[in-house]
Amino acid sequence: MIHRKRNKNLGLAELVAIALGGMVGGGIFTVLGIAVSIVGNLAPVAIIIGGCIAALAAYSYVKLGLYYKDEGATYSFFKRTYPASKFSASVVGWFVIFGYISTLALYAYTFASYAISSTDFANDIWIRKSIAIAVIGLFTLINIWSVNGMGKIEDAMVYTKLILLTIISVVLIQHGTTDFGTFVDNMVVDAEKSNIFSILIVASLTFVAYEGFQLVINAVNEMKNPDKNIPRAIYTAITLAIIIYVVLSMGALFAIPTEEIIKNKEFALAAGAGNAIGSLGTNIVILGAILATSSAISGTVFGSSRQMAVIAKDGYFPHWLSIRKKNTPKNAIITMAAMSSILILLGGLELILEFGSITFLFVSLLMAIANYKIRDKTNSSKFITILSIIGLAVGGLMILYYEFKNEWKQMLAIIILYLVLAIFAWIYSEKVKKTTLCN
Repeated sequence: MIHRKRNKNLGLAELVAIALGGMVGGGIFTVLGIAVSIVGNLAPVAIIIGGCIAALAAYSYVKLGLYYKDEGATYSFFKRTYPASKFSASVVGWFVIFGYISTLALYAYTFASYAISSTDFANDIWIRKSIAIAVIGLFTLINIWSVNGMGKIEDAMVYTKLILLTIISVVLIQHGTTDFGTFVDNMVVDAEKSNIFSILIVASLTFVAYEGFQLVINAVNEMKNPDKNIPRAIYTAITLAIIIYVVLSMGALFAIPTEEIIKNKEFALAAGAGNAIGSLGTNIVILGAILATSSAISGTVFGSSRQMAVIAKDGYFPHWLSIRKKNTPKNAIITMAAMSSILILLGGLELILEFGSITFLFVSLLMAIANYKIRDKTNSSKFITILSIIGLAVGGLMILYYEFKNEWKQMLAIIILYLVLAIFAWIYSEKVKKTTLCN
């Protein structure tokens, strides 16, 4: 039998698209309102700091990704750095996969909300949920159909949405009632009212808007030249995301009164564009939001399903999730879609979103700690790695403080969810231990 070499379908453009697709999804449309409500016109500053925290997290992911070259990414890096701790590996696997499931559900729900926002069905919850599940089904089929096809479609969606979001930002700034001088004056006023603590809280809350860059590593077996393309794709995507978020937030603050941004939250951009240039502006924002969430869904399904398959192969998920056909983990893709659809049906997406943001801060901290342990092997800077650990730890503490102060019941629900996942992780880790002993 002649074995053909595996095709490397994904180049730098596709990898940047996957990362941006995972990052620039529903996050910016929901985070903006929260950021403005806490720090006002300092929101762009907090967003930049949030991007710096994401870059610190990315440093360890890049170093570990280049060293291990394992599509299991977060889970595999931790397991291979701490091979004796099966329960810890299982917990990381369960937490990160359910973090992806929660963000996938959020992206689909946001897609549906914008898709019907200008119709008579805008307030029909079941039509919204049906559309959300349908769009997950669509991108599930695309991911099963072809890796190359997914990459090209992701390219088209991501780069089109970047153009649209840029147009939206320019239009809002040009047609806004606030000029640059007034904006700076407002920033000074808000700086006197706020403190560094508030800015750090917002920066930590915005971390979820940068989650997704690690999806690049999940594609290591399907990419060209990983040694060069992993760092290039991740750092390029984070830089572009910071620029997009800052310009968008400034556009919103130029054109929309802060009280309206706080009131409308994720629909503030659509309302502001509508006030600036009428229904055309609203439609451009809606199209941009649909493209943003679509590419986020596609990129998340692609990357997280491969990580789920790796975890299942090691025995921490049911074995049938590890089965692949033509290198595509179809069972894992379908399961991710099904679990996300169940979350959409059950509702409570705000709770799931907070769970996702805390989870990704936590696992990013674990990656920084793992990278510090083997920093000599990964050729990592001791200073940058320690800075990453401190930055991510502070970010995690900030978001926990915010939850405790403002949504303690939600925080309790998140803790219960962690405990349930930890129990399943323990059960599967015990099975792996028994299998290891028998062998």
